[in-house]
Amino acid sequence: MRCASRKGKGLRAVTESWSSHRERHTRIGAVTRSRSAALAIAATLIILGACVAAWRFSHHGPADAPPANTAAEPPGATVGAASASDTSPTLVYAHNLLLRKGPQFRVYVSWIRGQMLRTHPHVNPSFDDPESFVLEIDKGIIRANIGDLSTFLNASMPANSPLKNVSIAPRGEDIRLHGTVHKMVSLPVDLDGSVSPTPDGRVRFHVKKLNVLKLPLKGLLGGFHVELADLVHGTNVPGVEVVDNDIFFDTRKLLPPPHIHGLITSVQVRPPDLQVIYGDASVDENDLAKWHNFLRLRNGTIDLGKLTMRYVDLTMIDTSDDPWFDLDLVNYQAQLVNGYTRMTAQAGLEIYMPDVDKITNKKKIAQSVTLEWLQNRNASLPDDVKMK
Repeated sequence: MRCASRKGKGLRAVTESWSSHRERHTRIGAVTRSRSAALAIAATLIILGACVAAWRFSHHGPADAPPANTAAEPPGATVGAASASDTSPTLVYAHNLLLRKGPQFRVYVSWIRGQMLRTHPHVNPSFDDPESFVLEIDKGIIRANIGDLSTFLNASMPANSPLKNVSIAPRGEDIRLHGTVHKMVSLPVDLDGSVSPTPDGRVRFHVKKLNVLKLPLKGLLGGFHVELADLVHGTNVPGVEVVDNDIFFDTRKLLPPPHIHGLITSVQVRPPDLQVIYGDASVDENDLAKWHNFLRLRNGTIDLGKLTMRYVDLTMIDTSDDPWFDLDLVNYQAQLVNGYTRMTAQAGLEIYMPDVDKITNKKKIAQSVTLEWLQNRNASLPDDVKMK
């Protein structure tokens, strides 16, 4: 019995040992299968990633490569330079240019160097819209006829302006402003003063003497109380500000477009004109007389009628023998039509233009060719077409 008992215990021990060994083997197999599955999944993901990368490379190029630039760039330009050129300022050069600023005012540009700056960031400067740009002058000489100033001021004064019937006349190095002001009755007023520039580009008229009824102002203060501020109310005359004994004129607001601005270094009375000097411009009448009359534009973008010109290369040249090139932006297209245009080897434009008053009575205006003309190869060329 003891022997049988010992045999039974030995059998149970063997059985328990075998069961324990089988459980350990099962656990090891499970771990092994789990690791194998993980490795299989990882390998599959790596293969899929490689396939996706190869597909993207074959269709789109490297992930960090910039898109291909299909537009032709000018020599020396970089990617994106075209948009920079669109908004860059246009350089302006002019000699002996009579620039009309509306029907009532003209300026005489002896010579200027500067820029055509757009007044709206996303609107190209346009000859058809003189408000779309400002001529920012670096250096140059511009004159304005004193009589034109009088005519313009009378035409542009608001209806409720206290100062009427304005006239301006030179008096040595100073100027006299004459007019009438209403204080119970209409009173004739004379203002004598000097003109000078201000750092912000305005013109300062410093009143040295103010006479009413040809008498000194002090003799009338008790009866009429006429003061300098009574003559011009800054609130209803744009571009005019009165401070103590000074009247400040902002020509960008006071005068019609195209507006001109810059660092004025001198304002001088040169009868019959006022002469304005920008920057360190030199005054050499003999040298200026040797130049052609022209307006030259370079770089940036501008609009002319239906055309938009990028990387501007445009020169307008006077065809008359007059001292001044009369350019009227209101009627510039009529000057173009009656002129002669040619393209240069650098894809620029040269436009030879007559003065405005030379085409006023011209009856024949160039017309576009018709479809009927294009259909008839035997029809002669238009009379105004020049062939070499």
